[in-house]
Amino acid sequence: MVTAPFRVVLDANVLFPFSIRDTLLRAAAIGMYQVHWSDEILDEATRNLIASGRMNDDQAAHLMAAMRNAFPEALVRGHETLISSMPNDDKDRHVAAAAVKVGAQIIVTSNLKDFSPMPEGIEAQSPDDFLVDLFDLAPENIVTLLERQAAALKRPPITLDALLAGLGKTVPQFENDVRCFVRSRDT
Repeated sequence: MVTAPFRVVLDANVLFPFSIRDTLLRAAAIGMYQVHWSDEILDEATRNLIASGRMNDDQAAHLMAAMRNAFPEALVRGHETLISSMPNDDKDRHVAAAAVKVGAQIIVTSNLKDFSPMPEGIEAQSPDDFLVDLFDLAPENIVTLLERQAAALKRPPITLDALLAGLGKTVPQFENDVRCFVRSRDT
């Protein structure tokens, strides 16, 4: 069980881009935060992975099973009675309710407009802002995580530079901060 100091709910829209999902889950796996999601969030991510053509039904089911197995403590239950009292957009109230139920401080989402207002004590952050915050807390840990992430990708093989370039399409400030750190470290 991860005993990181803060809890985070990941919205479905940050779980279907591969590199973002991989980076976020690797950070959780090394204890930088406690990851949480609900069945509704995982179902939405599954639907989007299939609808976008990124995965077929079997691949998406395998991914979700792997995520559940890797983070058995992540699943939030019993939040359903809170959904109607959440102040944010109707379609995303289930995400805010899951955050309240588990005592999360942050919801990571690419759709910030639907997460305002938020219940007190919970902040919605973009994946870029969240990853920048994690990087600011432990830059060496994040660079090591990214180096391992790049090394794990074998079909096709990928360099750290290529991984960062891909991440930079959706998390540009994070990419920039990591590149600056690596340049200064390597000189």
